[in-house]
Amino acid sequence: MGDSKKDNRHVQSIQRAMAIIETLDKYRELGVTEIAEKLGLERSTVHRILSTLKALGYINQNPTNHKYSNSFRFFEIGNNVIQSLGFRRQAMPFMQELSTKSNEAVNLAVLDGKYVIYIDKIESPATIKVDLPVGKRMPAYCTGLGKVLLAHLPEITVRELFEDEPLIRYTKNTITDIDELCQHLAKIREQGYAVDNEEYVEGLLCIAAPIWGHTKNVVAALSVALPKFRYSDDDDKIAHIRDILLDVARRFSISLGYQPPHIDS
Repeated sequence: MGDSKKDNRHVQSIQRAMAIIETLDKYRELGVTEIAEKLGLERSTVHRILSTLKALGYINQNPTNHKYSNSFRFFEIGNNVIQSLGFRRQAMPFMQELSTKSNEAVNLAVLDGKYVIYIDKIESPATIKVDLPVGKRMPAYCTGLGKVLLAHLPEITVRELFEDEPLIRYTKNTITDIDELCQHLAKIREQGYAVDNEEYVEGLLCIAAPIWGHTKNVVAALSVALPKFRYSDDDDKIAHIRDILLDVARRFSISLGYQPPHIDS
């Protein structure tokens, strides 16, 4: 009964507008009929909503094929949210230190549902680089940053996030079973860091650590991404970068007001 009353307070037109925005985010550019078919809506309803969003500056229309796409207004809003969080400004000295010490690409990300969003990065000075652009939205279950963020959610929450769709296999190393993923996340939680060993992109190795806030919750994740060929399974070099990452992530967390648990000597 309570749930029914809550549902009745939802505004249907807003729900439909958001569904259209998310569909355009997934497919990039679609016509009115295509959107209507994918969402099971009347063509006239879709056209009316698109016209409103276009007038407000949230939707663009291609003058050649007349199809619609999301505008840069969403990027502007997202960037403002990131700036208001203060992570980029506070993180930069730590990211610069990590970049200098590792000589590899450094990334900062937050969790958005079942996805991880890159909110800042420092590129590697090397000629051959790992390019993960700011604003990139990637599946959390097969990336180092995403896994370390998922690892600090309750297991039931992780299962609910992925219950409606299968875990897609991107490489031979991608985990596609939810039970195996939950076991893997438990290990990440225990050891304090995650490794993406060519699970999303072949040839890419990523080591990620959590960033804790003053409420003792994980608020972001920091990673070092490197082309795997450059290390040739050199465990000592990889362990050295991991240790640098964990030290920097710990001090970044402390700067945010996090108090690490006391460990008796």
